[in-house]
Amino acid sequence: MRWQRQSLNADDGALPGLERAGFVRTVRTPEFEGVTFHEVLCKSALNKVPASSGVPFDWTVNTMRGCSHACTYCFARSTHEYLDLDAGRDFDSQIVVKTNVGAVLRRELARRSWRREPVALGTNTDPYQRAEGRYRLMPGIIRALADSGTPFSILTKGTLLRRDLPLLRAAAAAVPVRLAVSIAILDLDLHRGLEAGTPSPRARLELVRALADAGFAVNVMAAPIVPYLTDGTAHLEELFGSIAAAGAASAVAIPMHLRGSTRGWFLEWLTAAHPALLRRYRQLYGRGAYVTPEYSGWLRDRIDPLLDRYALRSTRPTESDARPVPVAQGESQLSLFTV
Repeated sequence: MRWQRQSLNADDGALPGLERAGFVRTVRTPEFEGVTFHEVLCKSALNKVPASSGVPFDWTVNTMRGCSHACTYCFARSTHEYLDLDAGRDFDSQIVVKTNVGAVLRRELARRSWRREPVALGTNTDPYQRAEGRYRLMPGIIRALADSGTPFSILTKGTLLRRDLPLLRAAAAAVPVRLAVSIAILDLDLHRGLEAGTPSPRARLELVRALADAGFAVNVMAAPIVPYLTDGTAHLEELFGSIAAAGAASAVAIPMHLRGSTRGWFLEWLTAAHPALLRRYRQLYGRGAYVTPEYSGWLRDRIDPLLDRYALRSTRPTESDARPVPVAQGESQLSLFTV
């Protein structure tokens, strides 16, 4: 039985920040060893993006907070601090699940004031992280969006998206649906060090192929490009060649951002794994969150010929447009990777 051998705790005294998120109960289950789920009831599903953000959508939906993908570089880590959780291990293992998000979204989309503007999913934490296999939130969201005539996009590293491919094909017959897969690291050692909880690069390339075969023009987010670790000629050549061979229609590359708590978390990993690079990183990022303009230009000159060679050039916004924007009160500023 799905719910057997789980432990429940209705006392969130150790996590006072969850009171602000509509806390219901805490769940631990052997199928997700080391991960704790905090189930909450959200009051709203749609998050408004400010008009000044420069991204091609005005609304997002986030099904969860925290992400068991455990990407060391994840830009969304600081969102956990709003819940009095830390941006490191807690972000990876204390997953806040909005169990009623589908029903709330359907109500919001039924309002007369709703103008059927595009909605983006996957702009904060991944909607197809492992927890989606347990909670199955995305089918309800996909149906609600399609039934209301609302276009939507999904960005993910999660191969669980294949489960919903029939739903997505049906939705695409009713509304515009854009799908994007994030793949930036092919080296397995780096993959295990930087994004240990994600499906393998090969599995994600196979996901691209499955989506392309289903008729979707798949965009691949080569993000982040990690300076001095994944920006070498050989790696980039293999990366974009593999993306093209998998059937992607386009690709966009974005150098790594190190904002807020993510910076300290990533540099802690770098100190342990590649201490010789610390000085170069301090020079490259300085006191800010972004690489220098000189590095951005150098990387663009290296990648643009590959996009042309493999016919992957996207007409959609690039890294210059992927800047931090506030998503909703109580959620941190995020980099909205457009799809």
